[in-house]
Amino acid sequence: MVALIGCWSPEFESFSLETTMIERSSTQYHPRTVSPPGETLVEVLEDRQLAPEQLAERMGVPTGIVEDIVRGHGVIDAEIAQRFEQVLGTSASFWLRRESRYRENLACIARSRMLDVDASWLREIPVLSMFDLGWIRSNYGKGRTVLECLGFFAVDSVDSWRARWGHVGAAFRTSGHAKALPGAVAAWLRKGEIDAAELECGEYDKAKLMSAMGALRAQTLVHRPEEFVPTIQRMCADCGVAAVFVPTPKGCPASGAARWVNDRAVVQLSLRYKTNDHLWFTFFHELGHIVLHERRFMFFEAEFASVLQLEDEANRFAQDILVPPEHAMRLPDVAGSASDVQAFARELGVAPGIIVGRLQHDGLLRWEQMRELKTSYDWDSFV
Repeated sequence: MVALIGCWSPEFESFSLETTMIERSSTQYHPRTVSPPGETLVEVLEDRQLAPEQLAERMGVPTGIVEDIVRGHGVIDAEIAQRFEQVLGTSASFWLRRESRYRENLACIARSRMLDVDASWLREIPVLSMFDLGWIRSNYGKGRTVLECLGFFAVDSVDSWRARWGHVGAAFRTSGHAKALPGAVAAWLRKGEIDAAELECGEYDKAKLMSAMGALRAQTLVHRPEEFVPTIQRMCADCGVAAVFVPTPKGCPASGAARWVNDRAVVQLSLRYKTNDHLWFTFFHELGHIVLHERRFMFFEAEFASVLQLEDEANRFAQDILVPPEHAMRLPDVAGSASDVQAFARELGVAPGIIVGRLQHDGLLRWEQMRELKTSYDWDSFV
């Protein structure tokens, strides 16, 4: 099943942003004002028992220059910083850093106040989930939170966000009954981009990737995500594919995505599925998109028919990798007992739960049958 991104009416996550973000950030202090370097200068002058006019005289500059700095209006440039160092003994680099930081904070505060008008955008993205997952830091005030979220998405404004993420070019697998919020899907995909950028990958090599399918399939026998995830990431990276595992925020029911980001193939999996049959089918399904369709990952509602065809092709690819066609004809013969399933799985070098999932999908087993052969994953220790 495919959920298409980009042409929906937004549904907003309901919460009181201003109150909740302050409650959740009570252990951190985010000042709403900043002190100018002039306040530090006053403290130094008091310590030296100097008046501003005396400092100006010793520096050889008009008194007004020092007084302006004391009032927070004047700027400490390189020349003034050098004169401070000569007269006061405090390094020029200290004053320049103090001035630079002050100006940066002033700009940040000004922009935060300006962005307060964009605070309604925050209801389109899963801010609380992003905070809980550690994707953004907590901040006081809606303007500061807008800045934090824009930084996460690597855009400069809400308008830029809409241009970049309003129609996200990726097809992703999702359950048919779950609703997807565009902003939540965008946040999940963006986190995948961030994680993928941290992986070292070679050039994409389709032949090499296909040759690695058997070794990748063997990883279905490993029970612990913290063991098989690094292994498949390394194997995929060798073939030029960045494989990332990203938990979903509220409002994003996606289980997987495949796309090209800056000429890099990215396969992204969520942690929604708790059993090995679902996880591994999704993994090979997304690899199927990379192998079969390469860079053609710009899907919108207008392309619905073609998307269905591409999804069918990726489904078939995953089925054939996990249970090769020359063995699939024997599936009805092994559905009779758990021991037959286990023997068949050993022959194929795949986890028994994969075979059970295939038998259930094909209607050869009921959904409740042989579920004990599936491996359940504990993602808490992985995350």
